[in-house]
Amino acid sequence: MSRRSLLQLLVSAIVLLGGCPAMAENRLALVIGQSAYRSVPALPNPANDARAMTQLLTDSGFEVLAASDLSQDQLREKVSEFAGQVATKGPDTVALVFYAGHGLQIDGENFLVPIDIDVKREADIPIQAVRLNDVLNTLASVPSKMRILLLDACRNNPFPEINKTAGHGLAIVDAKTGSPGTFVSFSTSPGAEAEDGNGNDSPYTTALLTAAKEPGIPIEETFKRVRLQVNRATEGRQTPWDSSSLTDDFSFLAGPAVAGPKAASGAKQAAVKRTVEEWKRELKGKPVEVANEMIVGDGSEEAYEAFVALYTQPPFGPQAREWLDRHRRMVAWNIAVITNTAAGYRAFLAQYPDSDLAATARKLEERLRNRFNIATAVAAVVGGAPGGSGSTPPNAVTPTNASLPGPTCPCAVPPSPLKKVDVPKDKSKDKDSSPPKRVDSKPPKRQRESDDDVVVYRRPPPPQVYESSGPSIGIDIGIGGFGGGGMGGGGMGGKGGSTGMPGRRGGY
Repeated sequence: MSRRSLLQLLVSAIVLLGGCPAMAENRLALVIGQSAYRSVPALPNPANDARAMTQLLTDSGFEVLAASDLSQDQLREKVSEFAGQVATKGPDTVALVFYAGHGLQIDGENFLVPIDIDVKREADIPIQAVRLNDVLNTLASVPSKMRILLLDACRNNPFPEINKTAGHGLAIVDAKTGSPGTFVSFSTSPGAEAEDGNGNDSPYTTALLTAAKEPGIPIEETFKRVRLQVNRATEGRQTPWDSSSLTDDFSFLAGPAVAGPKAASGAKQAAVKRTVEEWKRELKGKPVEVANEMIVGDGSEEAYEAFVALYTQPPFGPQAREWLDRHRRMVAWNIAVITNTAAGYRAFLAQYPDSDLAATARKLEERLRNRFNIATAVAAVVGGAPGGSGSTPPNAVTPTNASLPGPTCPCAVPPSPLKKVDVPKDKSKDKDSSPPKRVDSKPPKRQRESDDDVVVYRRPPPPQVYESSGPSIGIDIGIGGFGGGGMGGGGMGGKGGSTGMPGRRGGY
């Protein structure tokens, strides 16, 4: 081969490798835009956002499954179909889901809202919407290289019937507690509400369309730029948020890698977190605009805490203070929801008694406080039985069960002393109960002679029976299973018996 031909071959290879985002991996994307809501005002931008993201992802080497204005059943079917495609492509696949539309949180769980929803009360949301955890768990159930979930879904709650009791925005999704290799991005911080925007696209999608087109930018740097651009465009009212457990590098478009720490042993090195004091030293003396962009780009609690200690003047000081207070409240709420105890919700209420989540916390605390305590009930029955080692605890919970008579449960009634009772003799049993012998169909009649002896056989006396004067006890206990269902919610939760404990959330 001549030197000229070899040079042409090398140039062609360089162009080919530089133009393709990633030749060694499969890229699949599901893009959903929910605009044509039926029971609430339509959203103009999600359909536009979905079209623009479809084009961006196609240019980035993704095979895109696009869908718009989906009902609940259609939304579930698309997620299932997409998971099937990922499974077919194999474990070296990047799976990305972009969702634009309404989303909200109920009882600490996030839900994506289909267009056919018709809500009258909070309890309708788990039945008519789609749990975000179900989407994440479905994607995590098939082998893939990484999962990227982008949610432009933090708009205001459109349902006035529940807007006063449900929390604002979305609850925290911590990717580090789920499957490794996951990246989650919200269009604004947890507990806040995003703007739909005045242009063709939302502020979040507009910023993402710009940041993702720069070649060679790692995904973490891409969304740092998204945070800064959205914060500027909304004058600090909206700041996107993300959580990552990625173990591999990813960029939307291939190109020269941005300088940064090298990956070690196939895993991404975790960014070194600075302390509050380190941030204070870093920020001190800088113009407030520069310092504000530094903390927005970083997005950590330590950076914001240092900023509010140094800069108090509006507009940046109050905005940073609001972000910090909301972030701490949402972290405390996430801990209460994961712990899921009455004491945990009481602790949250003691710290945030007047927040938008207080009504939900009171409801969940009361539900758990009144829940049938199986261990207490069993201890009450066993402890009060003959030969038991204890007595009924003074704070025993009265179970609610259809098999128990009325509102007064015998579990709390102390057992009566046993007494001996006489069982009436059943004269009908005095006759010989031995099985009859086989005889001819027409046996001859026998006349008893007058001098025949009559022998009488008496049965032994009946056994002595002891019975308690207290009522009998029948307990029918069903224990709820663990699944994706929330407390009291429908969906993926386990089914219990007549007094089954509610299924817990499917932890992603």
